[in-house]
Amino acid sequence: MQLAVIYWSGSGNTERMAMAVAEGAKEAGAAVDLFSVSEVDAAKAAGYSALALGCPAMGAEVLEESEFEPFFAELEPKLGGKKLALFGSYGWGDGAWMRDWQERAEGAGANLCQDGLMAHETPDDDALAQCKALGAALAKS
Repeated sequence: MQLAVIYWSGSGNTERMAMAVAEGAKEAGAAVDLFSVSEVDAAKAAGYSALALGCPAMGAEVLEESEFEPFFAELEPKLGGKKLALFGSYGWGDGAWMRDWQERAEGAGANLCQDGLMAHETPDDDALAQCKALGAALAKS
């Protein structure tokens, strides 16, 4: 399986999560490419058999608005039948950004391998283990 892990990170928290997701997918046998969102476009992302997308909650619990939201909006119509995992960190709120993001992805026809994974602030060892498990689950789906 050819899998891409694509993320946006302001403080490094979501980047750490992305690296753990990629590690878990590799350990499960997937060929993995890791990109920050500025390094890939929606057309290239749509060419992968599976995607793990990471973005923290921003502002009033929304996706990062200058890079990640435009990328996801362009990718969204290409998600039909795509294997997908969502993850990100947050510092406040109750996870509304992740629920909204999942709803958008499912509405576009993506096949989520599990509910979106959230880490509060800096991911601890348990959160990073969950990220590795998420990568493995996506690789095996």
